[in-house]
Amino acid sequence: MNARVLGKDDGETVVLAHGYGGTRFVWDDVVPALAARFRVVVFDWSFSGAAAGGGGGERYCSSYYELADELVALMDELGVRRAAFVGHSMAGMIGCIASVARRDLFSHLVLVGASPRYINEDGYEGGFERGDVDAMLAAVDADFAAWAPRFAEAVVGADHPAAVATFAKQLGAMRPDAALRVLRAVLTSDFRGVLPGVAARCTIVHCTHDAVAPLAVARYMQRALAGCGGGGADTVVIESSGHFPQLTAPKEFVKVLETILVDK
Repeated sequence: MNARVLGKDDGETVVLAHGYGGTRFVWDDVVPALAARFRVVVFDWSFSGAAAGGGGGERYCSSYYELADELVALMDELGVRRAAFVGHSMAGMIGCIASVARRDLFSHLVLVGASPRYINEDGYEGGFERGDVDAMLAAVDADFAAWAPRFAEAVVGADHPAAVATFAKQLGAMRPDAALRVLRAVLTSDFRGVLPGVAARCTIVHCTHDAVAPLAVARYMQRALAGCGGGGADTVVIESSGHFPQLTAPKEFVKVLETILVDK
């Protein structure tokens, strides 16, 4: 999983987990500042374009539960316990699943642009209609190479061309079959039932104008995580557009994380 451990050996451990289409390099703009205060772990999921074979070689995981097992195995291998876990997008829910299975590994979950469900239904705003999801999956299946840069611009934000290029390169390195299979798992997922079982302290971090998960998702998660940490989840809203604050607003994102992690 290409794990790298950076920063202070005696500091609190902070595990940074990228989401769909990303790699461990998606954190490059925030790692130096965080490593000055914490012991920082970055890694690549098996589906990542930076993993062996550009997306898992002969085997990669697309199931959230399998990916949670990957995370637990990595943390066990590194001897990590009571870590602060920062999960971006789909990794946020993977962290929630892992924390239910292994409470000893997690002291704090920071859920960045996370969502338990992307498809709208009566009483729930996920951000996408089912037809939108079907069309997106069809576009990936038809021509992944053409779809990837368009998707990168849509989710990062056209106002941030350098950040768009960074994510587009990482996304484009995925194997097309892995990209399609994992995207289908993400967009058709429904992990709302997991949230009430999360016991670790949780902080939700969301951008005001997230193209993937609207702010209504963050509000839903805050309500559903009412039992976490003994007092419910906190929510921090970053005044930024797009789904990648670590790319589009890295300084503000670092300040938010430092405040969250120091205020324990």
